[in-house]
Amino acid sequence: MSVVITLIIIAVLILAHEWGHFIVARRVGIPVHEFSLGFGYKLFSTNRNGVEYSLRLIPLGGFVRMSGEDSDFSDPKGFSQRTPLEKIRVSFAGPFMNFVLALLIFIFTYSIIGIPSSSPQPILGKIIPDKPAAAAGLQEKDRILAVNGHNVTTWNEFTEQIGSTPAGTPMEFKVERNNNIKYINVSAELNESTGLPVIGVLGSVIYERQGIFEAVKIGFQQTYDLTRLMLIGLWTIITGGASAGDLAGPVGITQLVGEAAQVGSVFLLTFAAFLSINLGIINLLPIPALDGSKIVFAVVEAIRRKPMEPEKEGLIHFIGFVFLMLLIVIVTYNDIMRLIKG
Repeated sequence: MSVVITLIIIAVLILAHEWGHFIVARRVGIPVHEFSLGFGYKLFSTNRNGVEYSLRLIPLGGFVRMSGEDSDFSDPKGFSQRTPLEKIRVSFAGPFMNFVLALLIFIFTYSIIGIPSSSPQPILGKIIPDKPAAAAGLQEKDRILAVNGHNVTTWNEFTEQIGSTPAGTPMEFKVERNNNIKYINVSAELNESTGLPVIGVLGSVIYERQGIFEAVKIGFQQTYDLTRLMLIGLWTIITGGASAGDLAGPVGITQLVGEAAQVGSVFLLTFAAFLSINLGIINLLPIPALDGSKIVFAVVEAIRRKPMEPEKEGLIHFIGFVFLMLLIVIVTYNDIMRLIKG
């Protein structure tokens, strides 16, 4: 299921990104030949109004094939013949749409679902599969009344009782479920990372819906905060403060999506917004084949008052594309090795 959710999220992010390029290219009068979701072998295509819309085998990207990029360099309406400002507008539109998408996700989340906060009541929320609570038969919305005969009235009191009981020691939970009282025995397991006993439950969550104006305000703030944090993280990697091996590829992202989905829809949507902002920032880097490099080429052209030969620029972008594909392979390999090592 995590794979399906991940593919849907990636598809939406790519569609938003390429739609930005597509709309602005059409607006400035650049002929668009193809709008593709994915790379590689063409699985499906249809033609409408002179544009081929296609779905390709590798769902890790997409592209808008415009006149004057890879061929038809002499076309006066093509990308290579446009002014530097028009090139910048078309190139920037894709990443910009990823920031807009993230903002819209936040506005939808906070206005329709609400801002989550932990309930102070000892009521169970998500039950994590394959953990002691799930094995014992505890269910979401169960209210814990007592642990080993000690009454609990708050979530903190409940977690304190679990934390004070050694892992592997049976605990008797007095549970209220559908106005009925049940007694359920649970033995906590040791969390290796924290050294604390856990049973695999989360507290219940309260969602507070926001008015549309407040949701917009919070959405802008969240988008700004995440963008800032990602830029700081990127700078840390560039300056050697963190290892590039810590980056997550497709496999790692799928795992993270699965974890976010288990916690709840708000966390899943927030992670999708995070990925959208990440895609926007990465594409603005001045790496050949990415939008950032096209913006740099346009700026240099404006300064020199002379464009680089399209064939040379195309070769540089092709080399960059090969480099990015190799990087994806390396990062995916690291993801798989992390999963194998646990």
